[in-house]
Amino acid sequence: MNRLAFIVFIAFLNTNIVLAQESAINILVFSKTEAFRHKSIPTGIEFLSNMAVKNNWNIHFSEDSDDFNIPNLSKYDVLVFLNTSGNIFSEDQKLALQNYFARGKGFVGIHAASDTEKQWDWFTEMIGATFKNHPKVQPATLNINTDCEHPAIKGLNNEEVFRDEWYNFLKPVGKHVTVLASLDETSYEGKKMNTNNHPISWYHIYDGGRVFYTGLGHTNEIYKDPRYNNHIEGAILWASGLKDAAKLSKKWTNLMDGDPYKNWDVFIGAPHATVTDLEGVDPESDGKNSKPLGLNNDPKKVFNFKTIEGEQTLHISGEIYGALTSKKEYENYHLKLQFKWGEKIWEPRLLRERDNGLLYHCTGPHGKFWNVWMQSQEFQVQESDMGDYYALAGTLIDIPSIKKEGEKEFDYLNDGELNTFSSVERKFPAHCNKGFDNENPHGEWNTLELICFEGTSLHIVNGKVVMALFNSRHKNLDGQIVPLQKGRIQIQSEAAEAYYKNIEIKAINKIPGKYRKYLNSHIGN
Repeated sequence: MNRLAFIVFIAFLNTNIVLAQESAINILVFSKTEAFRHKSIPTGIEFLSNMAVKNNWNIHFSEDSDDFNIPNLSKYDVLVFLNTSGNIFSEDQKLALQNYFARGKGFVGIHAASDTEKQWDWFTEMIGATFKNHPKVQPATLNINTDCEHPAIKGLNNEEVFRDEWYNFLKPVGKHVTVLASLDETSYEGKKMNTNNHPISWYHIYDGGRVFYTGLGHTNEIYKDPRYNNHIEGAILWASGLKDAAKLSKKWTNLMDGDPYKNWDVFIGAPHATVTDLEGVDPESDGKNSKPLGLNNDPKKVFNFKTIEGEQTLHISGEIYGALTSKKEYENYHLKLQFKWGEKIWEPRLLRERDNGLLYHCTGPHGKFWNVWMQSQEFQVQESDMGDYYALAGTLIDIPSIKKEGEKEFDYLNDGELNTFSSVERKFPAHCNKGFDNENPHGEWNTLELICFEGTSLHIVNGKVVMALFNSRHKNLDGQIVPLQKGRIQIQSEAAEAYYKNIEIKAINKIPGKYRKYLNSHIGN
């Protein structure tokens, strides 16, 4: 038996004698290589095996790509790619990995994980960067983003010196990641990216999954460094969902402070055939049925943060369907913002009401609805319909409502019968009208508030509750209807010019008392 096989065997014995606990997580460590093979892989396996024993994790080690099938991957909470390299997956195996992410699972990539599947665009975007080259192994200074409370950097100082192999990447690290540690390129010799911004560890949410990557992990010695142990242990705990990157404050947090793109990603859908001054527009596109421009690819500046009348303001041109998407997921919160309409309108809605929307509990991949928006609940922002509800791409919710005689649609009614509104089953409508119109005249600012707590939500327009909603849920990939109580937030671009400002959010531990009358008998006191 060779050393790698022996270590895997011992790891299997050690981790399977541990009694499963409520906090136990299931981890698959994958170390297959089809390009360079790191000599530190056996050390990494031993390192992760010991970590699993300490934490009562269930861990399995593999170099068999056939393990990447939907039934098998669905058993795991976290995938760890330990110095994988080269092209290691078939097309079916790639689909299984994407399915795994859509289930909201976790991924931890170590070092050469960024030297894996380099021709697969999805994988490159998921990891955040692609390996190019490196200087010789040597010490270097890492600048730590101590403003972030991610468990992977807990206890680290503003600057830390590690000795490892420092990766350069083919392109700048994706804007969609949140950087945890970056290299000081003046602190080492040899090949560099020649930039003041050289991330080396980061995290983000991608296609519903939690992704962490670190460039550290080349040498045998790094696996003996207690700081590195805490780095990877914290990463796994976060990827599993057992720990958060940061708790939402109970005080208002302005999501437009400083560089607003630290809090938001942009996803642009398919340009309509009428869009001009843009290459490659499909002449048959209706704005929904063509290939989206994708993540943080906004050549027309559909979403643009600018200072207007002395205030940081989000301008949405509306020219192409798109979404400004929060980098973080939120649960149990109060969101407050100001909104007003602009003047421009675009195809395919030239003859319809101006439209926008606030999507919440957004989960899974971008593009589930009309090739642009995620599966979500919608707080409708449309002329004369501000506060309506729409179910998008597999969500449903219960709303006290009434369908008046002769009417085709339901209206919210506080003491009405609780009806289901769903995008899952056709026997239910997917839309419910607000209780009444409280929108300010065109061109004036409106204050919109969204309160979400344990599956209940309130749509509030200019200080008045226009709808209360209960039992938020969605259809998961196994066809089960399960609760949907957290997710990302998306602000739409939907063919109408619009402006937002003062986007603020805070944590809540209950529905504020002044709104309890809207809950009535639909929720317990």
